[in-house]
Amino acid sequence: MAKEKIKIIGRSKEILELEKAMSLGRNVLIEGPVGVGKTFLVRQVLESLGLDFERIDGDTRYTENKLTGWFDPPLVLKKGYVASCFIEGPLLTAMKKGKILFINELNRMPEAVQNILLPAMDERHIMLPKLGRVDAKPGFLVVATQNPREFTATHALSEALLDRFEMIPLYYQDRDEEIEILKNELGPKVRTDVLERVVDIVRATRNHPAIKRGASIRAAIATLKLFVGGIDLEGACLMALPSRIEMVSSDDDPRQLVRDLLAMQIFPEFKEKKSPQK
Repeated sequence: MAKEKIKIIGRSKEILELEKAMSLGRNVLIEGPVGVGKTFLVRQVLESLGLDFERIDGDTRYTENKLTGWFDPPLVLKKGYVASCFIEGPLLTAMKKGKILFINELNRMPEAVQNILLPAMDERHIMLPKLGRVDAKPGFLVVATQNPREFTATHALSEALLDRFEMIPLYYQDRDEEIEILKNELGPKVRTDVLERVVDIVRATRNHPAIKRGASIRAAIATLKLFVGGIDLEGACLMALPSRIEMVSSDDDPRQLVRDLLAMQIFPEFKEKKSPQK
């Protein structure tokens, strides 16, 4: 099957690293903040290579049985603990069919669920109660993404699990690439100078001393879609940005900080305007 063109602006180094690592049968962990395109990059690479995969989205409520599978209680009452009563989870399916197991936001899963992956990745088999040993077919490997450990609702991966992964860090892209992403997303609907201004304010949130976690390109896309929909630029920024940044102090008002950026750093034409009340 011919390789399809990957529809990603930039990221050529990371794409090459992911493709090479998978071709060598290595498990890969991609780490980066929210909104840098981790999930999109993995999905595009897997689809461009024509690789089958099972996808899991990490969740703090995810259970061990959801990962491996479970016996259906009504069927067990009729037939007992036999293979036909077992409902396979994504890990078992990926192992038995030699597919990629793609885990989005791995470190949002509880530690007990994460640790089930260890024998599958290391010894290429798992032991299931009443079913016995399940071996992984060739082609099985794990590709996962995670947010940095300082993000909320994450569980740090154990050293043992990290030791089974090759790491690819994903950072925010440079200014020109982010502008190109917006042009690709919105086409001729927004003037270039407006695109540039929105990119600049989003990038300013990443370096502001009062902000712990800045906004991603996703926030810029949301801002401009609101603008295209008829909301003035200041209003669009105030709708899209505050919920996508995390302040260092919970006492600080993210809306006011966005107003300050609009007035003083990025949008000088707003300096003479009276800021609306909180």
